[in-house]
Amino acid sequence: MTEVLEKIGAVPRISEIYGTNLTTIADGLPGWMNHTRYPALKAFQRMGIPGFRTENYKYTDLTRLFENENFRRSFTPDNFEVNLSEVFSCDVPEFDTHLILTVNGWYDEISNKDTQYPEGVIVKSLRNAIKENTELVEKYYGKLALSDEDPLIALNTLFAQDGIFIYIPDNLHISKPLQIINVLRSDDDLYVTQRNMLIAGKNSQAKIMLCDHTLVPQQFINNNITEVQIGEEAVIDIYSIQNQHNKTASFSGIYVHQERSSELVTNAITLHGGIIRNNLKVLLDGEQASAKICGLALSDKNQHVDNYTNIEHIKPNCQSNQLYKNILDDNSTGGFTGRIHVLPYAAKTAAFQRNNNVLLTNAAKMNTKPQLVIDNDDVKCSHGATVGRINDEALFYLQARGINEKEARLMLMFAFAHEVLAEIKIEKLRDVIDQLVNKRLRGEVSKCHSCALDCIR
Repeated sequence: MTEVLEKIGAVPRISEIYGTNLTTIADGLPGWMNHTRYPALKAFQRMGIPGFRTENYKYTDLTRLFENENFRRSFTPDNFEVNLSEVFSCDVPEFDTHLILTVNGWYDEISNKDTQYPEGVIVKSLRNAIKENTELVEKYYGKLALSDEDPLIALNTLFAQDGIFIYIPDNLHISKPLQIINVLRSDDDLYVTQRNMLIAGKNSQAKIMLCDHTLVPQQFINNNITEVQIGEEAVIDIYSIQNQHNKTASFSGIYVHQERSSELVTNAITLHGGIIRNNLKVLLDGEQASAKICGLALSDKNQHVDNYTNIEHIKPNCQSNQLYKNILDDNSTGGFTGRIHVLPYAAKTAAFQRNNNVLLTNAAKMNTKPQLVIDNDDVKCSHGATVGRINDEALFYLQARGINEKEARLMLMFAFAHEVLAEIKIEKLRDVIDQLVNKRLRGEVSKCHSCALDCIR
């Protein structure tokens, strides 16, 4: 069977893999969830693997990746012993958080069993939530991440079996951040699917940290989607730290619905990875809702990082502010597409977007495409993008004050990056990310900071 599958195209091959393993994929899951798979399959077969001819993926061609892959699929949990404290030390040592671990897309029951949460907060595997919190999951599952809009969503829905479910009740403020550590580990090349759901009740508050790691040098494809429902007056921060080796292809999608007077902060820090595609869609669907959206990517060698954002202003008097920055070295490439859509009834909208990029070599390339679609006249909107090199005048200014050229360049790059890092509201996390970025710019970090593991970069 494997030899036959290698000879046919990616879409028929993946469809065949799905059909062959359908019984295993659907096992233990209710009919309503499994019924979402067939429409996802048809959507995927219609759209195919995204490439340069796909408008929303014009800067990231995945056709070659999928045509050549024949990875094992993680249709059942792998039995690995993961030292949570060892993984945890990679990012934020001695940091007081609620730790949540997934391994190859599956909620790790053993590592998570002793974690205590404030009363009323639910954190569990998506599989268990589907059984024990059926009405809540069924109400929101697949309502934001729509299979017919994106082939990676369709693929995720097709193979989704587990992930993390988080519910925060009304009026509850969680003081300690929830730190989700997503670990990839396998003895062979592996394709991973993970599906998460976060529901934040009215006037709730929480800070979520998403930390992505690879623990072995095998190749991985990771398709991770999170649907987020934010209730009225709720305040949710989502910080993601991508630190995977260069043989990893990581596709992350976060899809958010905001109600009246809610606040969202997202900040995606990409330190390492082979091919990275981050999708973010935010629906501002209640008056006075606001979203602060930031991202920083540091890339070198042949790495590729592409951020795609889609912000929809549905109701009046909402505000969004986007800031994305990239520093590209060696032969690395990057992409940014930022779309702001102000709908007809969204008067008094304030929407701003900025993408700034620094190229450190002639071989590095960056593509950027800011977009505004405005269907209401009573708005304040702007967007802009720059691609350039380190400012020669600023470099000369520092050198004239006794700073050598190498150190002066590092200072200017760090100052450029720090504007994004300053938006991290968790002080200890911001300090550690500052250190990681500084080391990364100096070329001192070829693996996770303070980590004893030695994955290929």
